[in-house]
This record gives sequence, C-alpha cells and structure tokens, in this order.
Amino acid sequence: MRLEKEDNPLGPESEPLKFKEKLGYGLGDSASNFFFHTFNIFLLSYYVDVFGLLPAAVGTMFFVTKLLDAFTDVGMGLLADRTRSRWGRFRPYLLWLALPYGLIGYMMFANPDLSQSGKLVYAYITYSAMMLIYTAINIPYSSLLGVISGRTEERETVSTYRFVCAFGAQLAISAFVIPLRDILGGGDRALGYQLTMGIFAILSTLIWVYTFAVTKERVKPPKDQSMDLKMDMKEVFQNGPWLVLLFAALFTLMNVAVRGGSTIFFMENYVTNGSDIVFWRFDRISFFFLTGTASLVAGTACTKLLTPHFDKRTLMIALTGMNAIILVLFFFIPPHLYWTMVIVNAFGAFVVGPTPAIVWAMYADCADYGEWKNKRRTTGLIFSGALFAQKTGLAIGAGLAGWMLSLFGYLAGQVQSESALLGIRLMFSIFPGMLALLAAASIFFYRIDRATIHQIEQELSERRQKARSSNPA
Repeated sequence: MRLEKEDNPLGPESEPLKFKEKLGYGLGDSASNFFFHTFNIFLLSYYVDVFGLLPAAVGTMFFVTKLLDAFTDVGMGLLADRTRSRWGRFRPYLLWLALPYGLIGYMMFANPDLSQSGKLVYAYITYSAMMLIYTAINIPYSSLLGVISGRTEERETVSTYRFVCAFGAQLAISAFVIPLRDILGGGDRALGYQLTMGIFAILSTLIWVYTFAVTKERVKPPKDQSMDLKMDMKEVFQNGPWLVLLFAALFTLMNVAVRGGSTIFFMENYVTNGSDIVFWRFDRISFFFLTGTASLVAGTACTKLLTPHFDKRTLMIALTGMNAIILVLFFFIPPHLYWTMVIVNAFGAFVVGPTPAIVWAMYADCADYGEWKNKRRTTGLIFSGALFAQKTGLAIGAGLAGWMLSLFGYLAGQVQSESALLGIRLMFSIFPGMLALLAAASIFFYRIDRATIHQIEQELSERRQKARSSNPA
C-alpha cells in the first residue's frame, strides 16, 4: 500500500485509464441499446402493426408504465449508493442483472397467441418488467462514470467511448433490424422480430458481464459520510447545475420519443420515393436510419476535438439549438425529396452527436460539485435523477406519439387521410424541434464553467490526500 501511494501520490482516482477499461465501459451502452434503441424506433410500430394493439392503448401504456417506472429510479440510486460489496457499489448490478435484462427483453417480442385484452395485459407486464430491469442495471452503469475517475478529462473521454459504442449499436440496429426481421422471419414479421431480439438478448447479456469484468471504481465517498436519506435528498436538490440538467433531459427525451416513434410512420406513409430499395439491399427506412446513426457515431467521435476549446455548457446550447432548426426543416421538405431528407438528417445527427457524451460528463461534474459544496457524495442519486428525468420525458413523449396518431386519425394498414399525414409530419419535425429549443434554453442556466471544474478537482484532490494521510489503510 505504501508503494502505491508513492507511485501515485494523488490517489487512485487520478490515475490514467487504460484503453481496455474505456472500451469495456463504453460497450455497456451497446448492451443497453440493443433493446433501448430498438424500443425507440420499432416498438410502437411492432405493437400496432404486428402485435395488433390500438395506437391510443399503446400510447397510454407507454405513458403509465414509463411514468411509474421513473419513480423507481430514485430508489435505485439510493440503493446503489448504499450497496457494499467486494466489487464496489455499482459494478455488481451489471453482473447480477445481465441475464434477466436479456431474457425479459426477448419475452417482449415473444408474440403469444392471446385475445386483444390478453395481448394488452401481456404488453403491460413484459414492458413494465423490462423498464424495471433497465432501471436496475442502467443507473449503476451510468453512476459508474462518476466514480471510474476523479478527473473530468478522463470522464469526458470515457463518456465519448460510451456514446460511440452506444451509437455503434444503434447503427447496427438501424441498418439490420428490418433486414434481419425479414430474413429470419421469411415474411412473418412476428417471427422475424422474435428471432432478431433473441440474438440481441444473447449479445447484451455477454457484454454486460464483460463490462463488469474490466471496469473499476476509484472515487469513494468521504469516509465520515453518514447514510442519511434526508441529507442526501437535501443535497441533490441544492445542486443547482443538476436541477438545470434535469429540465434539459426532460425536454430532450420528449423530443427523442416523439420523433423516434414517428419515424417509421413518416417514412412509410409520407415519403414517396419511387423505389423501396434505395441502396444495395437497404430499403429506404433502413438506409435513412443507417446514414443518420452513422453520422451520429461520427459526431460523437469528434467530441474530443471540441471539448478542449469550449465549455460544455456553450457546446450544449449551440449544438442543441442547431439540431432544433434542422428538425423543423423537415416539415418543409416535399415528400418526393427522399435524398434531401437523408442528407439533412445525417447532418442533424452529426451536429447532435457530441451532446450525449458531453451531458453525461456534466452529470459527473455535478457529483463532484455536490461533494465539493456539501462534503457529501451522492453519485447514484445524481445519475438516478438524470434517468428519472429522461424516463419521464420518454413517458410523456411516447404517450404523445400514440395519442397524436389516434387524434389525427391514423388507421393501421390503410391509406392515410390528410389529417393523419399532417399529424405524422408534425410529430417528425415541428414538435421535436420545439422541444429541442426548450432543452437549449434550459442549459443556459447551467453555471459550472471550466475554471470552476478545475477548482473543484484541485480542492477535492487535496481533501482526499489529507483524508488518506490522517486515515492510512
């Protein structure tokens, strides 16, 4: 132990991370997105057009289950902060819940032969169970970013790895879910989805176990910190920068849910490209997803080109505002200009690409800020609050998507009315654009700048050195 302190006088939280650990952490979000992204872009269509549920019923289910599930986030954050194991506070959940995550995700697409009411009950049970497991594994996973290193630059790098891997999985999903569904199902969409999600279940389970194996928790709470629920809750609600990010997350995920849920409806019912197969074996929907997600990956990979030169707050406002403008443009693109849509969508995805990596690094900064200001570290609660806001945004946005389809008169398997087409266009462009503008406006009130971050890092490092000196292990 003495040799370790001499080799690393600033403590383990300041040591540089190896590539293997950065990649291993990042792959955890690949495992997450095998289901999460599939839900965002295919689940509404699957429930309505394949499983045979009514759009309004699905919208209500999304809203109710996601809203109730959001409240479990805070409880999971509190539980994770209080977990004690030889593997740390957060990593054990990646191991314990890897198999249930894959299994329940697969069961959502099992397509049992039930009555209409039976199918709705089955959807409620499996979707609610999946959201609960998602909470239980993703809050610890997200919180791990806050303790994997005490240096903001390292966390920014790890966050970039995370979202390159996340969007890499989204790229695969966008490009291959429909072709896999059609090939494996042999024309039977229900069977195709079932077999495709079986593959994703196996991959996600194995990756979660790998992420657990190669990561490490380095930042510890102050040794004299008591386990006081009231004090923890008081601390986070005094954390002004964190509260700002909650509002931004709410609007951002409403945007994601409304636009993601409407994409297939927009491409199938509004776009009038002459040929369904537009490139090699990719149909126009898969190719639209493919190019957009590839651009998202490229944008995320460019994050480290921007963060050394600009504050995170400045980048978030500028990039989110630009994304809002690009979203609104889609309302004015005629239905026959498919390739224009592909180019505009790819550019918009590239612009928004760096924002997830930046915002999650900002949450880690908020955890440091809370410890610096109040001498209490509530990493799990900080990140669970973030997921609470995101799930609430998804709940509202997903509910709106289903309700709006019903309100504007969408009828599955039929030629759509002008009213239904208008509703689909609004869901794909104007509404998400407005929500993106609200997210950018929220971030304006975030007040942790680069100088403050460096001050926090220095003072926390001094505190930890002093604590190690007075309480040698």
